Amino acid sequence: MAIVNRKVLFPCSVEKVWNTVTSLTDYAWRSDLSKIEVLNERQFVEYTKDGYATTFTITASEPYKRWEFDMENGNMQGHWTGIFTRDGGETQIDFTEDVTAKKLLLKPFVGAYLKKQQTQYIADLTKALS
Repeated sequence: MAIVNRKVLFPCSVEKVWNTVTSLTDYAWRSDLSKIEVLNERQFVEYTKDGYATTFTITASEPYKRWEFDMENGNMQGHWTGIFTRDGGETQIDFTEDVTAKKLLLKPFVGAYLKKQQTQYIADLTKALS
């Protein structure tokens, strides 16, 4: 199991950050994705540029405050929590991923992989919000 957390402050409204992060139709800003397929109001599938699919099941959604989901693919399963906090005209995000590798061979690498993924996600989000 690996737990990775990132907190970042963005110089824009919580509405703008929330709408960007939670949109399942406007994802072109994500450099790691080729598409998102919405299955129903609680589930969606993200496909990497290589076509690898991860299924997400939304477990909590409080607009402009909290978004959570379970995630699973052939290599891992876990939970993601996103907390959005207004700070004047700025917004702080607090994103935590808790992931368990399904394959013994991958367990030593899951933490480093998550950190790399979160770093790229934050870089993409920063670019999208500016």
